Amino acid sequence: MPKKRKSGGRSKGRKGRSKMVQCVSCGSQVPRDKAKKVTQYRSLVDWSLAKELRSQGAYFTRHRIEKYYCISCAVHRRIVKVRAKASRHQKY
Repeated sequence: MPKKRKSGGRSKGRKGRSKMVQCVSCGSQVPRDKAKKVTQYRSLVDWSLAKELRSQGAYFTRHRIEKYYCISCAVHRRIVKVRAKASRHQKY
């Protein structure tokens, strides 16, 4: 059977087995190097209050939220774009 991608759709290189993560959208188990990671930063302070306090010299820490999506959910939510046919079918 022909191989579709040289990397197998993963970014692990020669690291061996990678840990599994759960997709936020559908809940499926996906290898961590194959999943798409989305990092968001959220402030615990309301933005209008933070704007006033920041002008007075206050500093706020941000809370980091990491989400993992499987490929099908990432395409559905437009995190990953569908590439053109010419760029998909390149020879190695």
